[in-house]
Amino acid sequence: MPPQEPVPLRAGLYLVATPIGSARDITLRALDILRVADVIAAEDTRNARKLMEIHGVPLAGRPVIAYHDHNGAVQRPRILRMIGEGKSVAYVSDAGTPLVADPGFALARDAIAEDLPVHGAPGASAVLAALVVAGLPTDRFLFAGFPPPAKSARETWLRELKDVPATLVFFESPRRLSSNLKSCVTVLGGEREAAICRELTKKFEEVRRGTLAELADLYDDKPPKGEIVVVIDRSRMVAGPGARDAMLEEAMKTMTVKDAASHVAKALNLPRRDVYQAALDLAGRR
Repeated sequence: MPPQEPVPLRAGLYLVATPIGSARDITLRALDILRVADVIAAEDTRNARKLMEIHGVPLAGRPVIAYHDHNGAVQRPRILRMIGEGKSVAYVSDAGTPLVADPGFALARDAIAEDLPVHGAPGASAVLAALVVAGLPTDRFLFAGFPPPAKSARETWLRELKDVPATLVFFESPRRLSSNLKSCVTVLGGEREAAICRELTKKFEEVRRGTLAELADLYDDKPPKGEIVVVIDRSRMVAGPGARDAMLEEAMKTMTVKDAASHVAKALNLPRRDVYQAALDLAGRR
């Protein structure tokens, strides 16, 4: 079957995910949008042009607009005016999915506020790429962006996340990774399991796994190179029978005994067999 020609786009903002490393990770739909959009807006116009060139997507005289943190206030009204005049605008971040630790958030927010159409073209994401290779629970996770650079602010930030019942994911610069991991040991505890994911999908991709204490020693004053994603297991909090049973009672209002037991066991990091038996006992008392 011959490839289908891309369908012309309606007026609107199209948030297009781009590869975080390998150029082949772009989706066919993303290429279609880049091929037919009236305007390309990019956090880094050089990267956008290079990506389109790699995949044989011609610009054909279409404008490529730089849109980033430093010029967003000036460029947003211009881009929104174009959409209001009936143009389709494809926005691509430097790498990954727009709006995730990215200046595209304000652009999408303002487009929505003006009741303009906003569409997502999902694809590569450093957050999800790290989660799938970290070897840590993925049933519930929290992406926390970049930690504050100053030690005191960073430790306050970590204390807010300490008891979140979810796997933690955040970005970090190579030069601050060592100090960050030391703060994690201090606030979260050195026994927590974690993974340092570096240069994901690129030639020198590397994933180091271990406890926070082990990883802090590994990177002690030895900054790695490249893009870093840190993934940390949830708190291994000790839940007494009262807290466990209260969660089970609530869960069994909408779930089967089996599903409620699985849900609570994951949330509290308890053996599933013990939680299932407790759920059976509670169900038998009803």
